[in-house]
Formats: sequence, C-alpha cells, structure tokens
Amino acid sequence: MQRRTLLLRAAPLLALASTAAWPLAASAAAPMVEIWKDPNCGCCQDWVRHLNANGFATRVHDDGNSAARSRLGIPAKLGSCHTGLVGGYALEGHVPAREIHRLLREKPKAIGLAVPGMPVGSPGMDGGAYGDRRDPYDVLLVQADGGSRVYQGYR
Repeated sequence: MQRRTLLLRAAPLLALASTAAWPLAASAAAPMVEIWKDPNCGCCQDWVRHLNANGFATRVHDDGNSAARSRLGIPAKLGSCHTGLVGGYALEGHVPAREIHRLLREKPKAIGLAVPGMPVGSPGMDGGAYGDRRDPYDVLLVQADGGSRVYQGYR
C-alpha cells in the first residue's frame, strides 16, 4: 500500500518533468565563451565582464591569444588582444555581446566575428579612462576563405 501511495504522489512530478517546459529550462543556460588573453590586459578583463553582464558564462585562459587565433582560423590582419570561442564560432577582439547573441541566433556559415585592433568605445575599451570618446568601428563577419564583410557598424 505504501508503494502505491508513493507512486501516486510522484506521478505529478514525473508528468511535470516530461512536459515541454523542461527542455526550455535546460536550454536557458548561459552560452559559454572560452577566452584566451594576456594575463595583464585590463581591457580584456573588462570585455569578459561585459560578456558576463550580458548573459554569457566565461572560461578565461591567461596565456595569450596568438595560438588560439591561428588555431581558430582568424587571419592575423584581423587580430586584437583576445580571442574567444562560442558555439563553434571564433571571436576576435572587442566584439559586443549583442552581435554575439545575433551570431548564435542567425548561425551563418562563417568562422566568426572580429573587431580588429582596439577601437575606443567598443566593449572593454569604454571605461572611465576613455571619457566619453567613442570611435567608429565595424564588427566583421569572418568568412571561411579568410575574407570578411561588415556584420554591424558602430558609429
């Protein structure tokens, strides 16, 4: 009799676990961005904080990014101070979280996104030390052949 009572009480919980809401809750986990950067770079750490504040989990490797950039297929001419990997896409430089979310939503056939150099006003390069300065820059979609095109401009 106790076994039957236990099964009757557990039935609603088992039914809840099998509903469509369960996979939605599991997929709501923050996307993980793996990042390679110099251990002494402050703007890189500011970019990591930008990602965390905008719904990304991060795993940081403080041993430089040149090898990661090369391994992930980002051309050296598009280089910056840190390199990331999320959802199979490479990220180079101060890419805004908004464009990373868009990339993961749209899933284009590409290597990833890059913001070459270190433009002032981009995420991580927008702290108090820079005042209100905002230089124009482009987020580039890096294509499989090494070419790129503007994915989003910031003016």
